[in-house]
Amino acid sequence: MKLINISLSNLRRRKGKATFILVGLLIGVSAVVAFISLVDALTQDINHKLEKYGANIIILPKTENLSLNYGGLSLGGISFEMQEILQEDLKRIRSIKNAANVAAIGPMVLGAIKVADRSVLLAGVDFNVSYALRPWWKVKGEIPQEEKGLLVGAEAGRVLGLGLGSVLEANGKRLVVSGVLEPTGSQDDHLLFTRLSTAQAILQKEGRISMAEVAALCTNCPVDDMVKQISGALPGAKVMAIKQVVKGRMETLGHFNKFAYGLSAFVVLIGGMVVLITMMGSVRERTAEFGIFRAIGFRGGHVIRMVLFEAGLISAAAGVLGYVIGVGITKLVIPFFTESIDVSVPFDPLLAGSVFIMTVTLGLISSVYPAFLAGNLDPNEALRAL
Repeated sequence: MKLINISLSNLRRRKGKATFILVGLLIGVSAVVAFISLVDALTQDINHKLEKYGANIIILPKTENLSLNYGGLSLGGISFEMQEILQEDLKRIRSIKNAANVAAIGPMVLGAIKVADRSVLLAGVDFNVSYALRPWWKVKGEIPQEEKGLLVGAEAGRVLGLGLGSVLEANGKRLVVSGVLEPTGSQDDHLLFTRLSTAQAILQKEGRISMAEVAALCTNCPVDDMVKQISGALPGAKVMAIKQVVKGRMETLGHFNKFAYGLSAFVVLIGGMVVLITMMGSVRERTAEFGIFRAIGFRGGHVIRMVLFEAGLISAAAGVLGYVIGVGITKLVIPFFTESIDVSVPFDPLLAGSVFIMTVTLGLISSVYPAFLAGNLDPNEALRAL
């Protein structure tokens, strides 16, 4: 009789023990898969949301000016050798090493204009990327589609008495309010926004911009490297990263990963202990059986291989079923962690293969000691147990 047939026959006879080992491993494997899959899904969801957060790299002209501004209170300042950025130069950003990590580039021109004897800041922006750079914008009306269109900040509209359909003159150019921003709690509330080309014409800054914003929020984006690369591409500009956003994002993802892998290691350890204890009990119960095998000519190596084969077979089944159950659990619990309805849990061949190998390896390692005990039993002492 072959060792494989003997092992299969033993598993059928001792269904309770085999089921206990299977369930013990199954719980551990399912938990590991659920933890890792959940973290991966939430990480994708966080990435998707943070990529909509807005710009995290700011490009400004180099200047010798020391800003006299604190807490929103401007005390004035004197500028020396103020340089300007040419709009055409922004194309160089698309040629940097990490250009693939650039989600959006938003040029902006700024300048003061007179409206109803009041000074207000006019901002020319590219509305095609405005929602990528300012996803928090909520507009009553619509984003300007025409050259004469104007978007009014909430506070600017209140102070200047501007609403939908209002008309104003800016340096001889007629502008019509097509949209009003809902309060944002930022400096955007105090600005008037129009198309970049329109503002450049009004401010007589054709082809020039005051600053540019870059959205580069993505998984493991090397933001510091990108700042250096953009600085090299635009030597006449000052490039800065809003590090708080990036740092917070990276720390969040790091905590998720550490939690998942730490908890997974603990669960795997418990699963290994279950296998070890159960196999030890199984070997003691089968002392007489192993004694008979030894008495009829089976060597210790045969007995060891038989025990390890049984453990490996159960572990392999636990690895396959554990992955399926773990993914199912992840799909069930995801709605409790995020409100996004488009978070998916696709089949991950790398995770499935890793879990299968880990489970079989864990089952075999946990069974090595019981298997050697069985293989080194003294046949005479074992037969006395009959």
